[in-house]
Amino acid sequence: MTEVVPGEGGDPHRVDPKKSACLLIGVNDYRHATMERLDSVERNLEQLKAVLLDPDIGGFETDRVEVLHNPVAARQVTAAIEAAGKLAAEDTLIVYYAGHGMRDGEDNRLFLTLPDTERGQPETCVDTKYVRKAISRSPAPRTVLILDCCYSAQWTRDGSMSGGESGGEVAARSVRDLKGLYLMASSPHNRASHAPDPEHCSVFTGALVEVLEQGDADAGESMRLKDVFERVRTRVEEWAARQEGSDASAPLSTDENGLGEYAFVRNAARRPAPAPPAAPSPPPNRGRALAIGIAVGLALGLTAGFGAPYVEHKLDKPAHHEARGACSPRAALLDHSDALDKDEVDNEPVAGLSGLAYAPDDPERVYAVADNDSTRIFPIELRSPGELAPRAQRARTLRTAEGASLGDWFDAEAIAVEKGGRTALVAGETGPSIRRFDLRTGRQKGDPLPLPKAFEIYPKGSATAGRTIESMTLSPGDRYLFVALETPLAADGDERGRNLLRIQRYERHADGRFEPDVQYAYRGDEGLGLADLVAVSETRLLALERQYVGGLGNAIHVKDLALADAQNVTDTKQLYGAPADVYVTSRALFDLARCPAGSPGEVNADGNTQSNPLLDNAEGMALGDTITTGHYKGRRHLLLVSDDNRNKEQTTRLYSFAVKL
Repeated sequence: MTEVVPGEGGDPHRVDPKKSACLLIGVNDYRHATMERLDSVERNLEQLKAVLLDPDIGGFETDRVEVLHNPVAARQVTAAIEAAGKLAAEDTLIVYYAGHGMRDGEDNRLFLTLPDTERGQPETCVDTKYVRKAISRSPAPRTVLILDCCYSAQWTRDGSMSGGESGGEVAARSVRDLKGLYLMASSPHNRASHAPDPEHCSVFTGALVEVLEQGDADAGESMRLKDVFERVRTRVEEWAARQEGSDASAPLSTDENGLGEYAFVRNAARRPAPAPPAAPSPPPNRGRALAIGIAVGLALGLTAGFGAPYVEHKLDKPAHHEARGACSPRAALLDHSDALDKDEVDNEPVAGLSGLAYAPDDPERVYAVADNDSTRIFPIELRSPGELAPRAQRARTLRTAEGASLGDWFDAEAIAVEKGGRTALVAGETGPSIRRFDLRTGRQKGDPLPLPKAFEIYPKGSATAGRTIESMTLSPGDRYLFVALETPLAADGDERGRNLLRIQRYERHADGRFEPDVQYAYRGDEGLGLADLVAVSETRLLALERQYVGGLGNAIHVKDLALADAQNVTDTKQLYGAPADVYVTSRALFDLARCPAGSPGEVNADGNTQSNPLLDNAEGMALGDTITTGHYKGRRHLLLVSDDNRNKEQTTRLYSFAVKL
């Protein structure tokens, strides 16, 4: 099938993703009691961005889709619109806003809200007259404006009433003044928009994403703006009809400039047929790995779908000698590096690395925390996901608030860097405790975070000494902190060899304090402990599970966890015997043993008799940015690190993956 690319060939009736720009604005974190939090907005931004970046739908490059999440000032919004407009000077500017909408003033003008907005105080909002001006200053000849907020169709009624103009004349003139503009409004000027489920998109944006993702089997290679809107409208109307007693109304659009005829996206229903897959092929030494797993009761490769054979796309198939390529349908090994193994910086060994965290807004720098003796944080510079070339920088030793050494009693296992990059939360297994440190001075700031009593070591609690807090991660935006134990509490136990584990969620207060909030139950794979967590969103985590058996080797699994439907088990005294629906839903992402092993020389296998020489004591994990180029464009970058335990027989190793989330 011939690929159809909007805008190519000089067709003036197609949005060209190479010459256009998208600005996605969302506000969900409202700080005043008069404004309800809108968790659906975060889902809106994630899913709409994904569909715009999809090469078979939107076709936009990453640098042409900007997300402005929880802007703090009106000027931040208008400046972002103007910047995107300049980028789209040759074609189309797409502006999307999701959040609360307000009407105020003598003319009931539409205002877009901000995190600090207070109801009845329009000065705390973004006046849409300034949004209108920002769009009008854009050199882009066409604008698509999508408003998912209450009273959004008020946009067409706003404007200075002059002479004997009617409301309809003002609406038409205001659209003409913005050159070519197509408006999709989620609700009429006097009705609310709806977001009933905080774990899913709002009704309007959810319908929009579904229409774009599914396409129209009866349409051509592209979908016009007006066709997209009509299908969205139908879906919203169908939803409203199912809501007994609801005041939900259908969305509205304006198209006074004929932009509805423009092809907006490629028709997903007309995706090119995928290339035929290669025959299923087991990974190297799979049989031996299975035998090892059965012998120790780990059932390696058989739990949670890990044992099912997978089919590799022919482009994913690595050369026989390379430790690169598909590990599962959703994960591929991009690179690994032992450059840090037995390395030193200023006469200090780069060893015992147990936790990883990316530096905020810097995809080429991570922080690694070293455990046991003098706890240190090493900044590590990376080159790229596909070519790591790590270089450790001078470490910062962690100290008390007074500057005294923490010593080896702290035994740091996990790190989470807070927004701004000035402070980090570090979890210590001995104690256990979670403390905040200044990354510049290494000194502790404030008191340790409060721990659930059960997380303390016996006899204070029911945690096992040396097997306490191993995992910790901050959600995007830092609203939540997730902390987990490596092994079960004494009262929880295991179920047929699967550890029954607790994940504690903390919520951040306005003053920066974290307090325990909700507790989740997680059932791990047979025999494996929980080594680390990373947050994909506020309701989705990745879990790193590992186990080591002397003489047999390591098992390393990465799982995808959904918290949305999980129950709060804070008051559940014992997980053993709990029903299945208590636990978070999880599915396999990949098993490191099933990654391409590589030939001797590429993978250091000195003293390594495991089924796959890549395997080592992986303890830390960090989730990076979306990959913007190459075969794995659109996937996220995932980084793992192994802890050599300061043992010459083990390796400090970094692993780089492209994961489809």
